[in-house]
Amino acid sequence: MTDEPHGLDRGLTNYGDRDFARYLRRSFARSMGISVGLLNKPVVGIAMTPSGFNNCHRGMPELVEAVSRGVLAAGALPRPFPTVSLGEVFLNPTSMMYRNLMAMDTEEMIGAQPMDAVVLIGGCDKTVPAQLMGAASADLPAIQLVTGPMSTGRHRGQRLGACTDCRGFWAKYRAGTVDAEEIAEVEGRLSVTQGTCAVMGTASTMACIAEALGLSLPGTAAIPAVHSDRLVAAEETGRAAVRLIGTKIRPSQVITEKSVENAIRVLMAVSGSTNAIVHLTAIAGRLGIRVSPERFNQISDETPVLVDLKPVGQGYMEDFHAAGGMGALLRELRPLLHLDTVDVEGRTLAERLDEPAGWVDRTVIRPFAEPVSAVGGLVALSGSLAPDGAIFKRAAATPALFESEGRAVVFTGLEDLSARIDDPDLDVEPGDILVLQNAGPHAAGMPEAGYLPIPKKLARAGVTDMVRISDARMSGTAFGSIVLHVAPEAAVGGPLAAVRDGDRIRLSIRDRRVDLLVEADEIARRLADHRPPPAPARGYKALYRRTVTQAPHGCDFDFLTKVDA
Repeated sequence: MTDEPHGLDRGLTNYGDRDFARYLRRSFARSMGISVGLLNKPVVGIAMTPSGFNNCHRGMPELVEAVSRGVLAAGALPRPFPTVSLGEVFLNPTSMMYRNLMAMDTEEMIGAQPMDAVVLIGGCDKTVPAQLMGAASADLPAIQLVTGPMSTGRHRGQRLGACTDCRGFWAKYRAGTVDAEEIAEVEGRLSVTQGTCAVMGTASTMACIAEALGLSLPGTAAIPAVHSDRLVAAEETGRAAVRLIGTKIRPSQVITEKSVENAIRVLMAVSGSTNAIVHLTAIAGRLGIRVSPERFNQISDETPVLVDLKPVGQGYMEDFHAAGGMGALLRELRPLLHLDTVDVEGRTLAERLDEPAGWVDRTVIRPFAEPVSAVGGLVALSGSLAPDGAIFKRAAATPALFESEGRAVVFTGLEDLSARIDDPDLDVEPGDILVLQNAGPHAAGMPEAGYLPIPKKLARAGVTDMVRISDARMSGTAFGSIVLHVAPEAAVGGPLAAVRDGDRIRLSIRDRRVDLLVEADEIARRLADHRPPPAPARGYKALYRRTVTQAPHGCDFDFLTKVDA
């Protein structure tokens, strides 16, 4: 037995008198109507993230209730507590700027409040990464519960799901093949239930990664938000959190180099979001783990795409769940996985996969020998334009553009892009390469602006894809031949800042390079006059600018990561 304080006796407020602190805390707890019997139980904190500005978390009250039910049934006291909540489309300039704020909030509240274990409930793009980052740093026994994906809507006989279909219809609207009346109809049919985006976007990718890491219960990543099994999973997550109090399994025992590599395998096999690379890097970095670009590409080349979902396939997350979900996928990947990793239940991955397998829909989750693609969906690039790295989602791109050389058409920032991209006088041809500068973490918080729209005059002429390059991110629901996360970013004087209209750029996915075909001394001359954008004067944004790392290091704060930036 241990004499370590538990439950409400953990981390007593410091008044210089521990007995008084305990007496006062219990007195105040009794004001909440908690019985003496429950006051003596272990405590499970429930990090909840409801918000009127977060549609993905509309079902949060039900999930909190179900988790609490499980905690009580297992003999502990549930204590829900709020943290920052990040609704992707409701934040300006971008939710990415506030991911680290939520991670800090989560870490500090886990550490500051009396709990023996914690359940993290999130779903929208940046909430799960933030929670896992915070939990990794707090290193208290923790388990993740995701809100689950939306179910699809219907439009004129077609299934619709946010947000790949919204991008597809918007592109048609810009091209003039969909009129204003129809685009208004589609607006109300894309997001018709609670939950996260219905496709393999960032939210769903991170749900799969959480399960692959071993931080959420097996089989829970893909359960639809409106399915009764989502509430059953929530209740069982509460029970599992109580078991964690006994086993004392901590995130640092679950998040290891091997489990991170397993998560990258899953990322490749589902052809998941490019954002997940930044988030997984940040989560791993909290524990001093880093996967090199060379190892990343090796994993990509070894790992086939097995899941046929939008934005690179045809299905939706509800199909993935019905097809067998993560269990079926992991069994197909078994020869490539580290099977000795341990999850929050204390089981090895081998033990999980040795359990009886259910039925699998092979139209959604392909056999290893019959993949959607023989290689993974994402690759890391280097080259003179991105000496510290960049990312390309080959599974969502046009193969004919994989080996490209073209003339740069440069936009110096988001306002310049917005002002000129549809200008009829814009000097742009289908074979050109669109370049966006000053959209990285220092300049703009790294918004999902990398999905530069096809100039309207080209879209109306039938052009559907072009090579696009930026230091920004793009939504996991997006598609196209897009080089992202270019590092160093333009704002800190990376080579991207030296690109001028008319320069030649070469992209080679075969060689994993993106190069600015300008002499090195000319690049240096141009960068000599570079000036960073003005820094925010105060508050969180000023802290962000001073301390945020570049994309290859997860865009975390340099004082929170354990990996040298």
